[in-house]
Amino acid sequence: MKNFWLFQPSAAGLSGGKKAAFWLWNGLVLLLAGLCLGGLSLFFAYGDYPDILMKSYFQHPLIAVLNILPVVLGLFLVYFLVGRPWLAFLITGVVVWGFSLGNYYKLRFRDDPLMFEDIRHIREAGSIALTANYDLTPDKRVWFGLLCLIFGTVFLWFLVRGRLRWKARLPLLLAGVLLCVPVWKLCADKNIYNAKTQNYDYINRWSSTQVYFSKGFVYPFLHSATTGTIKAPAGYNQRETAALLASYEDADIPAEKQVDVIVLQLEAFADFSRFEGVEGIDFEKAYEVYHEIEAESYTGNLLTNIFAGGTVNTERAVLTGFADQWNYRVNTNSYGWYFQDQGYTVEGSHPSYAWFYNRQNVNGYLGIPTYYYYENRYSDLYTGGIATDNVLFPEIFRLYEENRDGEGKPYFSFNVTYQGHGPYDTESVWRGMHYTDGRYSTATTNIVDNYLGSVSDTAEQLRKLLDDFAVEERPVVVVGFGDHKPWLGDGNSAYQELGINLNTSTEEGFYNYYGTRYFLWANDAAKKALGKDFVGEGPDVSSCFLMNLLFDLCGWEGNAWTQATTDVWQVIPAVTTVGGYVQDGQFTETLDEAGQKALETYKALEYYYGTHFRY
Repeated sequence: MKNFWLFQPSAAGLSGGKKAAFWLWNGLVLLLAGLCLGGLSLFFAYGDYPDILMKSYFQHPLIAVLNILPVVLGLFLVYFLVGRPWLAFLITGVVVWGFSLGNYYKLRFRDDPLMFEDIRHIREAGSIALTANYDLTPDKRVWFGLLCLIFGTVFLWFLVRGRLRWKARLPLLLAGVLLCVPVWKLCADKNIYNAKTQNYDYINRWSSTQVYFSKGFVYPFLHSATTGTIKAPAGYNQRETAALLASYEDADIPAEKQVDVIVLQLEAFADFSRFEGVEGIDFEKAYEVYHEIEAESYTGNLLTNIFAGGTVNTERAVLTGFADQWNYRVNTNSYGWYFQDQGYTVEGSHPSYAWFYNRQNVNGYLGIPTYYYYENRYSDLYTGGIATDNVLFPEIFRLYEENRDGEGKPYFSFNVTYQGHGPYDTESVWRGMHYTDGRYSTATTNIVDNYLGSVSDTAEQLRKLLDDFAVEERPVVVVGFGDHKPWLGDGNSAYQELGINLNTSTEEGFYNYYGTRYFLWANDAAKKALGKDFVGEGPDVSSCFLMNLLFDLCGWEGNAWTQATTDVWQVIPAVTTVGGYVQDGQFTETLDEAGQKALETYKALEYYYGTHFRY
């Protein structure tokens, strides 16, 4: 059979009809081989999730095309380069299936997909795989993929052997390279990725991991090359930045000042009583307890980068000290790592799902090795869904007690609440508490009453938690803040009806849109240890500098990063990614020369420290 004219390496000597059939056979089978490799990548794209996802890829033809087309193009490019169909298939198959297999195992073990940026960290990934005792035993799917690769190579070796001369392959290779440009543009297009390839029927659209593999593997993998990458700022000089950071000497927290730190990021928590000109709402009733807490705390305005969503931006800005956020794929410097280095127990809680914002992986990368979620703690404590603050806050204290009565090490706890998460019901009032006087529409009335009812309850639960810490003999500092302003109706309808200025080109509108509040509260033991009373109005500060404020108030120098960024913070206390700053105690959109220089220094430090892990 191998001697049959159709399966020869050359069409030399064949008649016109046979020659056409010969190249048609070679071309079509090679095309089929590429289609099969693309389909094989889809077979591994969804890990251990339901097999119905494989079907869903073909129910959305654009997803199938965007996953298979790059594979087919890649196979022909390799063929035009090496001239042998079997070798082109083997090389392409090893690459495509190899990456698909890496994605498959990563999903199985960490529920985290393989992204383009991970290529940079392949050595670290290998080390983790070797030390984590993962079971890499091939399953039926892996054996099937391997057999497909072997069968395809053997089949092409014997039956698809056509070899084009280099003179013919070269223009085809150049044409293929040119074709890569429009294919890449398709894969990189954000509108196609976000809107035209939505495939939510069998996944949770709020899981970044599931959204990723709902689009296959090859396509989202290629698209990920355009997102979440860390880019050096303009004029960045690594040597100068490293030297600047090295000019600061790392400082430990003095033993007598090692206080326990409890961080509470409060979901969508904001003080609406600070809005000007809003009438018909009993803000004193809603915020009475919270204002009592502020009166015994060091408080101020927190400027965030987000509005009505994007919780993780504020969360990670506080934890890292970075204004800019990216996809965290490896261990990255953070305050979590610093507190670990200082001998602290580091952990935290979020009563929602571990996969939300990929916290189950990212929190570990940011130095919080132990974290409690719905799946591993709060589902057993609350049967009504995601735990509310009256469950979460007592559990935060209970975890503190476990450390206090166990190892007794200093304690850093970073917690993110869920209560207060929108949207809020427009048809009825959940808690039965009313704060509006009836002058607003039914939808706005219900939204506002639901939101303020949640805020009021959060403050009451917070009061109980602080009372528990108040009687502790150990020194405790609690850092609380809202992550962003809440959703109040589609198109900000309730904000509009209340007459709240959200014009971010004005100072009032900018603060109304991006501003929340922070408080730093300390028990008597902490006040004595640190020599501070922890009361009064503090400066306006951005999310990325909140920990600098804490360190300054506690009298801690911190490591080189903290010291260097504190020098920046003292010049520009608020740096946002949405065009707003604070300098000389005033909000501004344009920094003076000193402010601009401080900002450039900060951006260089941020990039260097974010890409050079030290712990």
